[in-house]
Amino acid sequence: MRIALAIGDAGGVGPELAAKLLSDPAMADNDIVVVGDASVLQMGAKHAGVSLDVPLIAADEVGAGLASGHVMVDLRNVAAKGVTLGQSSAEAGAASLQNFAAVLRLAQAGLADAVMFTPFNKHSMRLARPAYVDEIGFIDRVLDTDRSGREFNVLEEVWNARVTSHIPLSEVASRMSVERILGSLRLTHEVMTGAGKPNPRIGVAALNPHAGDGRNFGTEDDDIIAPAVEAGIAEGIDAKGPIPSDTVFVRAVRGEFDAVLTMYHDQGQIAMKLMGFDRGVTLIAGYGFPIVTPAHGTAFDIAGKGRADLGATMQAALLGARLAKLNPAREARALSADWATAGVEGAAALVAE
Repeated sequence: MRIALAIGDAGGVGPELAAKLLSDPAMADNDIVVVGDASVLQMGAKHAGVSLDVPLIAADEVGAGLASGHVMVDLRNVAAKGVTLGQSSAEAGAASLQNFAAVLRLAQAGLADAVMFTPFNKHSMRLARPAYVDEIGFIDRVLDTDRSGREFNVLEEVWNARVTSHIPLSEVASRMSVERILGSLRLTHEVMTGAGKPNPRIGVAALNPHAGDGRNFGTEDDDIIAPAVEAGIAEGIDAKGPIPSDTVFVRAVRGEFDAVLTMYHDQGQIAMKLMGFDRGVTLIAGYGFPIVTPAHGTAFDIAGKGRADLGATMQAALLGARLAKLNPAREARALSADWATAGVEGAAALVAE
């Protein structure tokens, strides 16, 4: 499998994690095309205490005949000597966005089987591109797609999908609908089946305390979530809910569910990070190829100290490769001859919008 890896925020632990991943023997069976600034990757190698021998290639050398092994496309977009570790910046944000757009288009062109990125910093990215909200909106723009994907948090023992993501908590209830929850159930079933987990058992979290307690604490559980679950069951999805969110993960880790569908971001994230902060992977699915990243952030507090734990990054890479191998659409994507223009120059133009 070939993984297109975007270096994340240069001020965080992303460069160190990228260097550690490239030097790890566990990646020997996968080819990695890392995209970013070569000086930032070398800075990460220094922090990690590893020696890298990754050939640098020009963007127009990335094509169907690309040799096996790890290589780097050096965009020269943020010099390491200008990076202030532990701080967000527009320069680091712009480079992260360009790196990300380039690897997305690399996979879209059929030149990579999976996309991966080391942690981004949203503040940096918004400094560079005020219109940036989250990864999904940016992916939609880069790939010009009419179907948005969804984020999953993945641990070996349980997956977490969510109906809403990066929005204010005050807007969650108004964004919920039977069709939106049913769509999330369908995608969870589809993605997990494609990942080798057929007929996944999905526990659906309630929105309100005690699942609304017979409408004493809100009506959304009875009027929106329950009908969506019933509709999913009618389609053959193994779903159960709404289940109070203070017990649904307990039931999942005890083996009752393979995945939990939550209504909002932190409803699932708190539980998942408590269970496996150093193992958790974020999967963005629904785009024809897997997009993965460690579930933790840029860890500005330990940037440059050589203390970044590779665990979640390694798990992300392994999951991306495994999902790519199982992806029936992998061979169907046509190779593009103009990746250097669409992938690099086009990515820079997107950032500048």
